[in-house]
Amino acid sequence: MTDNDVTATVADLTLEEKASLTSGLNFWHTKPVERVGIPSIMMTDGPHGLRKQAGAGDHLGVGSSVPATCFPPAVGLGSSWDVELLDRVGRALGAETSIEGVAVLLGPGINIKRSPLCGRNFEYFSEDPLISGVLGAAFVTGVQSQGVGTSLKHFAANNQETDRMRASSDIDPRPLREIYLRGFERVVRDAQPWTV
Repeated sequence: MTDNDVTATVADLTLEEKASLTSGLNFWHTKPVERVGIPSIMMTDGPHGLRKQAGAGDHLGVGSSVPATCFPPAVGLGSSWDVELLDRVGRALGAETSIEGVAVLLGPGINIKRSPLCGRNFEYFSEDPLISGVLGAAFVTGVQSQGVGTSLKHFAANNQETDRMRASSDIDPRPLREIYLRGFERVVRDAQPWTV
C-alpha cells in the first residue's frame, strides 16, 4: 500500500470509524473497518521476548504463552550503549513476532527513569533521553525491518505503579520537553520506517 493509498483510505473513514481504531476488539486485537479493507490486527507485549498468549488473552499475561526467546531487559541492553546490538535484538524479535502472526510489538520502553521507586525501571533503557532515544531508534528500526510495527511505551512521565492509571506527573514544560519527551521524539524522527 502506498502513502497515497493510506491517505485515501484515512480520508474515506467516517469519524466513528476513526474513533473505533483507537479501541480494541478484545484485549490484544484492534477493531477492523471492513468497509475500507482495514483488517483487525494483533498486538502483544514483547520488548524482552514475545508474550503472545496461546488461548484467551488477559491483561496480566498469566495465561499460557507460546514459547519465545527471552532477551535481556532494557536496563541491561541500555547499559551496553551498543546501537548495533539493539538493532540485532530488534531484528530477532521482529522475526519471531512476524512468525507468530503478530502485527505490532508493544515496545520498546523508553520512558525516563524518574524515580528508583518506579516498578518498571527494568523496562526502560536509561535515565538519559539521548541514550533512550538512540537505543530506542535502533531497536525500533530492527523490529520494523521485519515488517512488524512497534508501539513506544509507556506514556511519558508514567513513573509509578501505585494508582498509575489515575496519578498525575506534574512537570514544568521545559524539563518535560528536554528530558521526558526527547527520547520519544528521537525514536519517531530517527527510526527507519516500517517495511512491508
